[in-house]
Amino acid sequence: MPQTPEEESLGTLVARASDHISDLIRSEIKLAKAELRFDAKRVGLAGVMFAGAVFAAHLCLILASFAFAYFLALWLPTWIAFLIVTGVYLLFALGAAFLGYRKLKGLAGMKRTARSIKDLKEIAGSDGQAAPDEAPRPDKRPVTSDGA
Repeated sequence: MPQTPEEESLGTLVARASDHISDLIRSEIKLAKAELRFDAKRVGLAGVMFAGAVFAAHLCLILASFAFAYFLALWLPTWIAFLIVTGVYLLFALGAAFLGYRKLKGLAGMKRTARSIKDLKEIAGSDGQAAPDEAPRPDKRPVTSDGA
């Protein structure tokens, strides 16, 4: 005969609550997986569309380059006109490569993350217990929300 909630023991109630929490967690994980699959498909499709757009734009750039070279060929020999167009693209490529190199040169790595993990290890202590409060040292700066 089923018991009413008032008659159930504490152990039974805890076991039922544990089962409900497990079911809830499993359901949340299923939902997260389904959402991730859906978003991954959309991102993949968008990536293919962007790749197609970039390819079409590249073809347009090639055709515009030929048109510009033939336009210059009205006043210059054809080989000089094409050499000028090639030089313009070479200068653009060198400028972009230089700017990209400068951006990569300034990378800081994961210094803030490493510092944060090191601080967490010190806080937890070696035995996994919380370490006693210690006075803040000047070489330790807290990680702020703006990333500094």
